[in-house]
Parts: sequence; C-alpha cells; structure tokens
Amino acid sequence: MKYLFAYFLGNEPEKERICFAVSEDGYHFTPLNGNRPVITQTLGKKCVRDPYIFKGKDGLYYIIGTDMKCTEGWESNHALVVWRSKNLIDWTDETIIDMRGLGEAFCDTTRAWAPQAIWDEEKGQYMLYWAHSTKRHNTAGMYYAHTSDFINITTPEPLYCRDVQTIDGDIIYNEKEKLYYLYFKHEETQTIACVTSEKLTGPYKDEPVIVSLAQSGVEGSEMYPIDGTDKWVMVMDEYSEGRFFMQETSDFHKFTPVTDYDMTFSPRHGSIVQISGEDYERLVKHYEI
Repeated sequence: MKYLFAYFLGNEPEKERICFAVSEDGYHFTPLNGNRPVITQTLGKKCVRDPYIFKGKDGLYYIIGTDMKCTEGWESNHALVVWRSKNLIDWTDETIIDMRGLGEAFCDTTRAWAPQAIWDEEKGQYMLYWAHSTKRHNTAGMYYAHTSDFINITTPEPLYCRDVQTIDGDIIYNEKEKLYYLYFKHEETQTIACVTSEKLTGPYKDEPVIVSLAQSGVEGSEMYPIDGTDKWVMVMDEYSEGRFFMQETSDFHKFTPVTDYDMTFSPRHGSIVQISGEDYERLVKHYEI
C-alpha cells in the first residue's frame, strides 16, 4: 500500500484549497502539483479547510471538509462540503451540507468544523461527526449524524461535549480492546487527548488522557496504520510552529516520536488514506513527479 495526504495550506482564501501529497512508506511525503491546489471549490464559501479523505464502501474515494473562509471570522461557518472520485484525480458531485436546514436547534450554527466519517456497522450507514457550535451554545462540542449518501444526513446529536471547546475529533477502533478511541484537541493544554467508548456513538465518559508528545501547541490530529506492521501513526498540525508533528504507537496508549519523516511543505490540518500502488502510479503520472 501507498499513502495519500489531503491538506490545506493557510488562512488566506487562496490557501484554503485542497492539496495532495503522496508517500511510499507513510512517513516521507512529496507534494503533488507543485504544492498547489488539486480541487477548485465552486459552491458555498468557495474555501475549504480540514479535508478528510477516505475510501467508501462503494469503492469511491470521498473528501469531506469545512466549508469556511476564515477571513469572514471564526464563527462564520455553517456547512460542510463533500466531493467523490473514482480515480483520485477527477472529483465530482460537489455537495454542501448546510447545518442550518436541520431543525430549529441548528438554525444559528456558527461552527461546523473538521468533519470525519466512519462506518457504523450497527446502523449500516456512515457516521459523520464534526465540531459544532451555535449562537446559543457557543462552546463547540463533537456532534454526529448518519448518512448513506453524504447528501442527506439525520438530525445531529451530541457525541462528546465538555464545558470547554472540543474540536478536531478522530475516531479509531481498537480491535484488540474492542474499544473506540476518540482523539481530539484538548483546549486547556493545546494538546491532543483521548477518551474511549464501547460503542461508536458513545458515551465517551473517561477523563481525557493526554497523548501528544509535541513541545508546542497542536491540533487536527489524525491516525492511520502503516501497512505490514502493527504501528499506527498520528500526525498533527503544530500550528504555532508552522509544521507537522508525527508520533506512532502499537497499542493506542503509548506513543513515541517519529524522528525520520518528511512533511516540509507547510501543510495545515488534513488526513491520510492508504491507496493502492495503481492509484499511486496514476497520481504520480498525472501530476508528473
């Protein structure tokens, strides 16, 4: 397996675009298209942040992201944006999921940030989850909804909310322990923490455990497995330093810093998906690297 990293570059509108980088080993990444955008958003805010890329049950690749232009303010976003692709090059079916149309409780949405998705076996649908706030409830917490098509979603429900802002959730299932791990930005310490649950939809009631080893503030963590090993890598946006930090684990509890990796192209909050060798070669050929 190879690896594809989807990310954005900064807070200016021209940098709130999806970029790609590829890797053969999951540690050393090379940007595609000269580190320039690979998708042009035409709907919503026409700016996207926090892209999450994954392969669906239908064999298609999906990207879901935060439909937001941060120059309008950090409480100006109320929708998610979605694309799908057969080949990782042609992205179609751009869709805006506007939270304001999901009932009275969401009509004054001010944040719909950093969406991700995971397959819910019990429901036979995807569970879409993101950080959400409204004018009436301005402390962002993690919410979830179900969807089968990433066009229509169920009425959102709280997933994990605290008295302080809780954003950038990333859920990983630990097969050995039969537990779901929810990693998120721990606002109090500007690090990454986790809580666990026996069920995907919670409750996640543990006291948060800090797992980040970075020496400065981080957010936007994402975990992915390294093919042929028992290792999982966690990458995170070390936003105060303008770089990414990488650490790894084999048990979801104890992490060690990765010292030999390459993400030196100024990415911001993004995600990494395993792709086939054929997918990798197609991307490399198309973008001529």
